[in-house]
Amino acid sequence: MPERLPKRADTALRTNALEIMPNIFLKEKPDDGKNYLQILGKFNNERVYRFVRREYMEELPDWEKYKIFVLAANGSGAIGEVMSTPLVGSTETFITIGAFDTREEAAACLAYIKTKFCRAMLGVLKVTQSNTRDKWEKVPLQDFTASSDIDWSKSVAEIDLQLYAKYNLSAEEINFIESKVRAME
Repeated sequence: MPERLPKRADTALRTNALEIMPNIFLKEKPDDGKNYLQILGKFNNERVYRFVRREYMEELPDWEKYKIFVLAANGSGAIGEVMSTPLVGSTETFITIGAFDTREEAAACLAYIKTKFCRAMLGVLKVTQSNTRDKWEKVPLQDFTASSDIDWSKSVAEIDLQLYAKYNLSAEEINFIESKVRAME
């Protein structure tokens, strides 16, 4: 049996972990009564899901939370560019957004990330393909629960309209966003 995987940050799982430890990261979840985690990683330059025994991983406080994964390097830095498909679900190639108790809250956050408003605000600091946490500083935080002032059940375009109103954007600012930022559904 393999020993528990290392717990220190300098020995965290790397991008190639699935390739160098295929006996630990399994394609199919075994029916052996053990508790497994499903992870997203890279194998032969493709994104794949694998299963790993939970006991091999250091437990983190937000394991059971839903998160949004976006690529840490994405696009060119052009304002409002369409992002590579964000996922609801860490690896070196993703940054995570949020730690939600419910799938509905995570879905609301994903809808927000797809809005023209959010991506325009991201574009204030993101001028290259680097999509690090600090680039998100100008993107306003939102309440993604059912008590939010935004109705997250609406379409992305309708959520944009609510955000424009919430932040009192002028017709000129709205026109700029609508003309420069491509829709993302």
